[in-house]
Amino acid sequence: MFVTGAVCLGIGVAAQRSAPQPPPAIAHAPVVIPAPPASPGNHEPPSTASTPPAASASAQATNTAPAPPPVSVDIPAIGVHASVIPLGLQPNGEIQVPADVQHVGWYRLGPAPGQIGPAVLLGHVDSAHSGPGVFFRLGALRNGDVITVARTDGSAVSFTVYAVREYQKDFFPTALVYGPTPDPEIRLITCGGAFDRHTGHYLSNIVVFARLAG
Repeated sequence: MFVTGAVCLGIGVAAQRSAPQPPPAIAHAPVVIPAPPASPGNHEPPSTASTPPAASASAQATNTAPAPPPVSVDIPAIGVHASVIPLGLQPNGEIQVPADVQHVGWYRLGPAPGQIGPAVLLGHVDSAHSGPGVFFRLGALRNGDVITVARTDGSAVSFTVYAVREYQKDFFPTALVYGPTPDPEIRLITCGGAFDRHTGHYLSNIVVFARLAG
């Protein structure tokens, strides 16, 4: 769940030792996203970690037409083919997470895949009861890998990975992940990093950044 911009999508017992993680040189490198053109009402989300914006600034300010909602996602490099369900916010302001560890959730209060801005998809890394989740191998993605999202109108849109990063949940870069982008992008998020046996949760998030395939 999103508490300070981070997401808790894994409560493994044994599986946490084998989920692939991005190499340190990749995991902690900076990500630079071009700024969108300045326009009235295009406001950057807070730079400090926070709950996700109720509606993405980029979706509000730069999108002129909505894109069809996603229904499934394919990531051949890590063997993922999964249904996508819409997610909103809980009453406490935290984002919902998929109840099924094999489903991917789309943050429906932000852009849809193919709209200008960052569409956000979330999935579990594992579960103490069910084992590996849909995004168990997310940390194994590399630059150039392709993510394809099918949509309700029968169309599909593809994205190319350009960064795979690990962020401690206490320092989750909310503005970087949810903030405006000048073109359609996508973010894939799961848990990763060190596993805290006392709390039963991971201490970090794995975030994959991808842009619309040219």
